[in-house]
Amino acid sequence: MKCARKIKNKNNYTIKTDAYQQQQHNAMQKTLGKSIPETESKMTAEIEITNHHASPAVFSAEENKRSKNDGGEEEGGTDDDCTLDGILVRNGQFGRFQLLNYVLLCIPMIFNAFFSISYAFTASTVVHRCNVTQCDSPTSGYYEPWLNYTIPIKGPSYEQCTRFVAKNRRAQSFATKYTNASSAFCTPDYFDQNTMERCTNDLKFRDEEYTISNEFSIFCSNVWMLSMVGTVNNVGQFVGIPLGGFFADRFGRRTMLAVGGFLSAIMGMLRSISTNYYMFIACEFLDMAVGSTLYPTSFLLAIELVGPRRRVAAATIITIFYALGEALLGVLAQQFQNWRHLLRVLYTPALLHIVFLLILPESVRWLLSQGKEEEASRLLRRAARINKREIPEEDLKVLISENQVKLQQSHESSYPIAKALKLFHWRIMNCCLCWFTHTLIALGLSLTSVTLAGNKYVNFQLNGLIQIPGLILPLLIVDRVGRRYSLCGSMLICAICMGGTALLGRKHATIELVLFLIGKFAITCSFQILYFFTSEIFPTNVRNTLLSFCSMVGRFGSMLAPQAPLLSHQPGKTDKYACEAEIKT
Repeated sequence: MKCARKIKNKNNYTIKTDAYQQQQHNAMQKTLGKSIPETESKMTAEIEITNHHASPAVFSAEENKRSKNDGGEEEGGTDDDCTLDGILVRNGQFGRFQLLNYVLLCIPMIFNAFFSISYAFTASTVVHRCNVTQCDSPTSGYYEPWLNYTIPIKGPSYEQCTRFVAKNRRAQSFATKYTNASSAFCTPDYFDQNTMERCTNDLKFRDEEYTISNEFSIFCSNVWMLSMVGTVNNVGQFVGIPLGGFFADRFGRRTMLAVGGFLSAIMGMLRSISTNYYMFIACEFLDMAVGSTLYPTSFLLAIELVGPRRRVAAATIITIFYALGEALLGVLAQQFQNWRHLLRVLYTPALLHIVFLLILPESVRWLLSQGKEEEASRLLRRAARINKREIPEEDLKVLISENQVKLQQSHESSYPIAKALKLFHWRIMNCCLCWFTHTLIALGLSLTSVTLAGNKYVNFQLNGLIQIPGLILPLLIVDRVGRRYSLCGSMLICAICMGGTALLGRKHATIELVLFLIGKFAITCSFQILYFFTSEIFPTNVRNTLLSFCSMVGRFGSMLAPQAPLLSHQPGKTDKYACEAEIKT
């Protein structure tokens, strides 16, 4: 079998012709809708050695488009195409080999959802009120009939950290002696409903959940320490994702996936036995520093397994498993309301990530990028055997010789980042702003879902499930409506829904939840479109770097998002009276 569109140089290496480079330039012009400057044209025409490390969106959008343009005998491939994509097509774009490994790769996506946002339950605030010593007894509950004149009401619930001051000193002095509702001092006449005072850690709790707030006595003025857990989690991701990418390129995607998941499980187990807040938050950081690479690594491995025509579907389906992981987290958190038990349930199965070293194949693209052509050839033969296909040895030889040329050219070519920053500075700034906004809103809404009226666990489960149609819808609208209109429209819908939620407050709990879920759906849809949009507006040979840069800037939004629940703790109307004293009860 002979491979078309190839010529031999004097050193007998197989290289691509200039026609393919011109095709890439024309495709970029069509994507941007205008002529590309001469400097950008030269940058775009360079050999695509970066395809070995291409971003998910590059595979999902550009390669799928190329396969459609090429046509062929089997869904985009031709018998004379000896590129890796051509071989994958003839191997079966989504055969038994790809299916088995794809299912395995969906598992780390679920665990990554657990690891990334479990702090929404382990470090959440718990609903409580002050212990009213003139009325409360050891057996009294959160709701009591005398609370209307002893505890201020804020919104739909009672104030958590303040209570009305007893009117006379005698009632105050006997406060520690009278501990039941039949006390002579547990009457409306003995409480000044115009003056409030703060209570400390002698509290009554509404629910059975037990978080680090209970464990380490983090209440009231210290509630910022709970929000800081989420910020530290995202700082760990900010550090861990680029480090994970570096080690994945150095030691292999499979190795990083297995080791990262295993180490993250160890950190989670250690966090479950934390003896103080600082040990907990340190393990939270280390957990994400080693485990945040699960998402991008699983994503890349999954879409590199399949043929070009299946990559969009593969990219969409595997991200759906992250959303399912969030919904499953809500289910598990509802069943295991003690934070130590929840962490052990979430992290103990993750120890099995180390088994991926034995059962999961390495990325063919990574093997080629490292010059390990023989291992790549063996893996392709294995895939063909499991899919009941055949690969001619001549095709593999052409693939190897072409890969050697690419590796040689990658060492000789320069990386035109400086040119890209000069040419696309406005575009880069715009993308960075969009990424910051999307990460802030998307994560902020997920964390805010547990503060809405109603069952916090059900709300969080709905928050995860509503993301599924949000991930699917872009596939149906972006080619019909266009990237810009789809992106702006979904962002506008989210803004309108969030504005409506703020105006309604908690007076209409059902409407509030519906608007919230529509907003979450819209921002999920918008985020998916943004990922593809960003990957298409930069030249190929700097695309991965600029996409990663925008994502890195966006991570600052996710660091800020955990502070969003603090907005619900802002002083309300009941705080117009000065808290004159902080008493110990």
